[in-house]
Amino acid sequence: MFRLSLSFVAGLSLFACQQGPAVKLVVAKPALLELFVMSQCPYGTQVMDAVAPVVEKLGANLDLKVNYIGDKQGETLSSMHGDAEVKGDIVQLCAQQQAPWTFLKMVTCQNKNAREVATNWEGCAKDAGLDVLQLKSCYEGDAGKKLLEESFALAKTRGAEGSPTMFLNGQPYNGGRKTADFIKAICAGYGDGTKPEACSNIPVAPKVVATFFSDHRCADCNIDRLEGRLKSDIGGAEVKKVDYMSDEGKKLYAEIKAKDPSFKGLPVILLDANLKNDSDGMAAIGRYVRPLGDSFMLGLNGSFDPTAEICDNKVDDDQNSKTDCDDAPCKEAMACRPEKAKTLEAFVMSQCPYGAKAMAAMKEVLGTFSKDMSFNVHFIGDANGDALKSMHGSAEVDEDLRQVCAVKHYNKGLKYMDYIGCRAADYQSTNWQACTGNNGIDAKVIDKCVSGEGKDLLKKDFVYSSLLKMDASPTFLANNRYSFGGVDAESIKQNYCKYNSGLPGCGKTLSQDQAVQGSCGQQ
Repeated sequence: MFRLSLSFVAGLSLFACQQGPAVKLVVAKPALLELFVMSQCPYGTQVMDAVAPVVEKLGANLDLKVNYIGDKQGETLSSMHGDAEVKGDIVQLCAQQQAPWTFLKMVTCQNKNAREVATNWEGCAKDAGLDVLQLKSCYEGDAGKKLLEESFALAKTRGAEGSPTMFLNGQPYNGGRKTADFIKAICAGYGDGTKPEACSNIPVAPKVVATFFSDHRCADCNIDRLEGRLKSDIGGAEVKKVDYMSDEGKKLYAEIKAKDPSFKGLPVILLDANLKNDSDGMAAIGRYVRPLGDSFMLGLNGSFDPTAEICDNKVDDDQNSKTDCDDAPCKEAMACRPEKAKTLEAFVMSQCPYGAKAMAAMKEVLGTFSKDMSFNVHFIGDANGDALKSMHGSAEVDEDLRQVCAVKHYNKGLKYMDYIGCRAADYQSTNWQACTGNNGIDAKVIDKCVSGEGKDLLKKDFVYSSLLKMDASPTFLANNRYSFGGVDAESIKQNYCKYNSGLPGCGKTLSQDQAVQGSCGQQ
């Protein structure tokens, strides 16, 4: 997420006296690695952490350029994770300009608590040996802002919208994201001549068989897109695909159910016992897997029961003489729900950046449709007994509780959207009380609800969202049947009007920002 990063042309003119890491052999043409990231994006910070040792090992054999992804509207610079990320981007660009060989030491230090990149830079800069006063001058002045403007512009030119977007020697890089993966890919590009010492004895990851187990009858169960990501985390992964409708699939499903009675359904990824021998792989995905006999299961939150009735295929799948919507289990299935015109429900996580932007955009959408839209908000999470969990941790559950209480007590005229919209503008702030008071929302009412009925209200929402398989924030449900995603006002409007054509608001053009699209999905 940097822009003028390790440009060696600029480096020679501005920092000609700075010496890079010592290496025994310098190749004639260094490899070019370009990273486009966001300073608070966990995937971007992981890549930055992995690349730092690569720079140390390859030295002048690697030309690293880091740029940042964001947007400029007028004089305002913005980034997906808010103002703190913009500040983090700027200070890291300034550090890169000051010390192109060592700025990553500051960045990896900041990444230990990426939520605080706007404020933790000074201590990290000192530890990295940077000139703090010079860095502060750039960070607080026009120079840093100019660097970020140029970085954002380059990211747009290169089509970099997701963090990280990577290029190696001018070509898109979609390989592994561990240090050894980068070194292996970079070394492969040096040709058959003499290579740097770091290219010798690159560790070989152990073979791990990954079984992608799904069912072609399930429209939402295609997990092929995960193959690239899995191989980047498990360097020796060999993918095998099994469909439930095969004899092997039915046998495998029965074996899983026997070993793990809590197993909810497909799709799932099974990893053989050799995963235990891959320390890098376990470090990358260990928190997402659970034992299954001698092997492992990678949880995908799958809930498709291949033995049950499928509600929209005109086949009596469970052989009980009832087909599709006539079968009791299909009562709440999306395909069987009655249509309710001019209704819209939003399913969000209160601290998901995409969900927050969507809630901020709803003010314009609601103002456009007025009485032509019945609107409600629900929250996505997991209810296990009395324990409530959400993707972004306990702080998100706390905010979900406050927002579900606002929905309960300030529903008339959708007054609760004043609170939710305000929180969306700075969703990570702990000062939630700042979004009460003058807007007619009473903090005491919210507090009382949170300590009383709030937990039951949120649990009900979590169960409802799970029942409808709404596991990505934001997801919208139009007319009680049609789900879609959208972050900006124009996208939400277009999808809503797809099922409610002819409304006066459908002819209006609303605010649009296609550069910020996406969702947070439940693990």
